[in-house]
Amino acid sequence: MTSKPLVSILIPAYNAEALLKFTIQSALAQTWTRKEIIVVDDGSTDQTAKVARSFASQGVIVNSTPNRGLSAAVNHAYRLCQGDYIQELDSDDLLAPDKIEVQLAALRPGDSRRILLSSPWAPFFYRASSANFVRNSLWQDLSPVEWLLRKMREGIHMQNATWLVSRELAEAAGPWDETLRYDQDGEYFARVLLASEGTRFVPGTGVFYRASGTSSISYIGRSKQKRESLLRSMKLHIKYLRSLEESERVREACLAYIQIWYGVFYPGWPEYAKQLEAMAAQLQGKLNPPTLRWKYAWIQPIFGWEAAKWAQVGLPQLKAYCWRQWDKAMFKLDARRTVASRATYPGSTRQRG
Repeated sequence: MTSKPLVSILIPAYNAEALLKFTIQSALAQTWTRKEIIVVDDGSTDQTAKVARSFASQGVIVNSTPNRGLSAAVNHAYRLCQGDYIQELDSDDLLAPDKIEVQLAALRPGDSRRILLSSPWAPFFYRASSANFVRNSLWQDLSPVEWLLRKMREGIHMQNATWLVSRELAEAAGPWDETLRYDQDGEYFARVLLASEGTRFVPGTGVFYRASGTSSISYIGRSKQKRESLLRSMKLHIKYLRSLEESERVREACLAYIQIWYGVFYPGWPEYAKQLEAMAAQLQGKLNPPTLRWKYAWIQPIFGWEAAKWAQVGLPQLKAYCWRQWDKAMFKLDARRTVASRATYPGSTRQRG
């Protein structure tokens, strides 16, 4: 590259006052200096805008809009940005300090702007130091068809902040779908993949994804609207993959994808479950009733399927909640220790006797 590209870091935020400052700090800490940071406050009812504007002196651009949802906030931020590359960052996630620099350094002379850059990612609760990076089969260079095949067949994904997208690719993919309330990022980045010449996985850096449990936008719960969005996103994923290749392996991947998500709809949402069954039939396949893991299967004959399914889903969530509260307590304790240390030893180093 003859000149350093401008990178736009887009942060959509809704009622994110508690954690937004850490996300903005991770954006400001990027070693890639030619960047702009744009926060769109999506009609928050808390102090999100105030927190964001406290960074205005450091060049952070803040814009407030009526509440219209995640996709609309990202689209609004995109209209404001000037970057040659786009980095989307949710309001509670963190970027490794060298994430953007390492990814851009992986570009080679003569590379097309249609190369889609990705990176490792790891979930955490409150302390990023506890994050565990676990490789999956998407952590490598892949063609668009191979990437979508693996995602759908194996039920895996890449967290949305791993991607670094050129403006050319973003323009080709089009805006985020503002009617979706679930899997907005999955559907959007599937379109980015379709417009790309393939992914380039860049190790040695990464993204820290905050697993926020039932408060997360990715938590479905009993939401009918989110199920409708998931169903539509699934239909689009299948359409996108089949537009790239019609083959037996694509058919099998689509069937596996439908089977993986079937349990979200069956048996409690029969009108949607029937649509999935019809989709499978069109692919010359048939869905099997979701199975319970052995440790929960004994519940079904005593208390029924719904109770057993709740236990299989709810008990791991309860365990995660307990771990989240523990990690939050340790995070606050670490913060108090840091404040106490700075009060005792002003400056960046301790005195030595």
